[in-house]
Amino acid sequence: MIRFDQVSKRYPNGHQGLDNLDFHIRTGEMAFITGHSGAGKSTLLKLVMCMERPSAGRVHIGGQDLHELGSDDIPYLRRQIGVVFQNHQLLFDRTVFDNVALPLIINGTPRDEVGRRVRAALDKVDLLKKENLFPISLSGGEQQRVGIARAVVHKPALLLADEPTGNLDPALSAEIMTLFEDFNRVGVTVLIASHDLPLIARLDHRMLTLHEGRLVRDGE
Repeated sequence: MIRFDQVSKRYPNGHQGLDNLDFHIRTGEMAFITGHSGAGKSTLLKLVMCMERPSAGRVHIGGQDLHELGSDDIPYLRRQIGVVFQNHQLLFDRTVFDNVALPLIINGTPRDEVGRRVRAALDKVDLLKKENLFPISLSGGEQQRVGIARAVVHKPALLLADEPTGNLDPALSAEIMTLFEDFNRVGVTVLIASHDLPLIARLDHRMLTLHEGRLVRDGE
């Protein structure tokens, strides 16, 4: 599903974000990217989403060489990917339902299908009864679950998460990770960037460790 072949990323200011990364995340696998702050975790995810381009090497997603994608092709790539952010990035002037519906509306999903899919996604994260509330009335853990519902509502093949438990207490963090595992069990490939080593060490999944942009450990 995700393949990095000798991938490096150097920014215009000279900072080396990633240095000669080689790894393969298989379809249906769940894995963690970990490392110190600034190790390159977010840069790696941005390359997967084509928010950044590598300075050297090739990134493949689902067999597609991203080097061959033009700017017009990127939206089609991103429709295969769901993304969960640390700070939720919810629209606080819209209801829970409308936040989750947004990717479907952008994709032109028929109106009658939007309602069915939004409610199915909210049901999976146990928020179906709160679809008409505004995010400000929800707890931090509930807001993160809204973000997860929004990320999976369009049934992506790949789910990415950037520090999804960074603002949550240990109990809520464990609940969020259980949700990711639930989606992985039904075939979604999941890649999570996290520095919460005590939490991910308790989970039986592959861990790739970055240090100053280099892959220094692959717990395959």
